[in-house]
Amino acid sequence: MAGPFAPFEPHGGGGPRLREIPLRMIIPNMITIIAICAGLSGIRLAYDGRFETAVIMVLIAASLDAVDGRVARMLKASSKFGEQLDSLADIVNFGVAPGLVLYAYLLDKAHTFGWIAALVFAIACALRLARFNVALEDQNRPAWEGDYFVGVPAPAGGVLVMLPIYFGFLGFPVNDSVAIGASVYTIVIAMLMISRLPVYSGKVSGTRVRREFVMPLMLVFVALVFLLASYTWQTVAAAAIAYIIFLGFSARAYARRARLEAEKGTVAGGDTLQSKAGNAASEADE
Repeated sequence: MAGPFAPFEPHGGGGPRLREIPLRMIIPNMITIIAICAGLSGIRLAYDGRFETAVIMVLIAASLDAVDGRVARMLKASSKFGEQLDSLADIVNFGVAPGLVLYAYLLDKAHTFGWIAALVFAIACALRLARFNVALEDQNRPAWEGDYFVGVPAPAGGVLVMLPIYFGFLGFPVNDSVAIGASVYTIVIAMLMISRLPVYSGKVSGTRVRREFVMPLMLVFVALVFLLASYTWQTVAAAAIAYIIFLGFSARAYARRARLEAEKGTVAGGDTLQSKAGNAASEADE
């Protein structure tokens, strides 16, 4: 007898058909759903005037987004369903939620212009995620380019766009003039998300740490945790500013790497031509 709900097919029509779904395949999806709940709760809290808790909920959603994919790989529970759910969750958590929280806190003071900025940011997030999903299917992309995102990634964009809120929590003025500036800043972040700016990700080459750097890295992590606990908004604001500065260095590193790879390709192409010429000469001698 068929049940009231459609069967859960983690791989859609293209993967193995499973009679029973292992619990490990559901865990990453549950983490993603919790992240959606955190993002939506952030919106509700913002319109209740509880802005600090609202921002914390959005940051929790960003943290969970960084976890769910890694949990899926660790449990060998990656699925097509999980990929689609994660992508849809990102639109809510990093496009809609930060934009509406920022609008409720500050952008509404810029009236229509502030609302347009929030809309532009949310739409830019959706466009950026759609482009990212399409780029995953590109089999001709050089392997080294896997170390770089194309444009500011959605989670980073969601954290960066709330920088005016962090400043507001630190005592900076919140008025109509600041709201107009924050609206312009929001549109700039939106443009960076859909831009072709190469942003270093470290996904390919950053998975291993040299032995001598392990202990310092652990100490830095502990220091960051204590800074977040003791000076939350100062630390988050400093991290956002540092990331914006990092974007320029990332673009320079990409240009340098692209130049080196092009030179390697030129040398390899020249060697191939010389080899073909040598073979042709030897055949002519024979």
